[in-house]
Parts: sequence; C-alpha cells; structure tokens
Amino acid sequence: MATLLIVHHTPSPNCQAMFEAVVSGATAPGIEDVRVVRRSALSATASDVLEADAYLLGTPANLGYISGALKHFLDQVYYPCLDETRGRPFGYYVHGGNDVTGAVRAVEAITTGLGWRRAADAVTVTGEPSKDDLQACWELGAVLAAGLME
Repeated sequence: MATLLIVHHTPSPNCQAMFEAVVSGATAPGIEDVRVVRRSALSATASDVLEADAYLLGTPANLGYISGALKHFLDQVYYPCLDETRGRPFGYYVHGGNDVTGAVRAVEAITTGLGWRRAADAVTVTGEPSKDDLQACWELGAVLAAGLME
C-alpha cells in the first residue's frame, strides 16, 4: 500500500479549512490502497518522509516566507532524505493574508533541492478561502492520492 504524507502547519481557521479540504480529497471514495498520514510540521520526522511515497505540504505565508514550523521540518529531513526520496511526487498549498510569493519561492527552491517532482499545481490563497479555493485544495489532495493508486 502506498503512503501519502501530509505535513502541515495549521495555525489559523483559514489554514485549517484548507488542510481539511486536502485531507478530504486525499481520502475521498474511490481512492483505494493509499494510506494517508497526517503530521504537523513540528512532529513530522525523516522516518515519516522515508516511509512515504509522495508528499503534500501545507503552510501559511509568515513574514514573506514559509512558516518556521515547515522550515524546521524541511531542515530536519533535507540531508537524511536527500538521496532516498529524489524523484518522488509532491504538492503543496500556501495561505497568506495578502501575499504568498516568498513562501511559494521557498517551497519551490527547497523541493527542487530535494529533487522532488511536483505532481500537481500548487494552491495559493490570500485572504479567506473561497469555495473554489477549497475545491482546489480537495482536488490537490485527490490528485496526489490518486497518483499513488496501483
């Protein structure tokens, strides 16, 4: 059974809504033989990353960058997972109050360094997520999970 690891930092109701939509998509009826593991960014480990087949990252944009929690996670797993996870699929979502540019740039740079392959378009939202934004999050989760079905 394949594993999708969702690593998130969810400090606000807006981030929580996006996270819940991603999980709903990843666990939707029709998604079979895919285990979805959810970890907060401060509790996820290199072992979690090594045991997963794909990754979905979620973060707020804080002060023009990814959250400190997600940065800490990525710093902790970078070298232990660098060679073993190269080429694995990933996706991500970012929420910001008014700008997510720096956070998007950070996720893209770090995952490029890891050699991960983006398997779906990123979902970026500023302000309160709309119904369409939450649908895009649902689709992000579904696409990543469906890509792991055998």
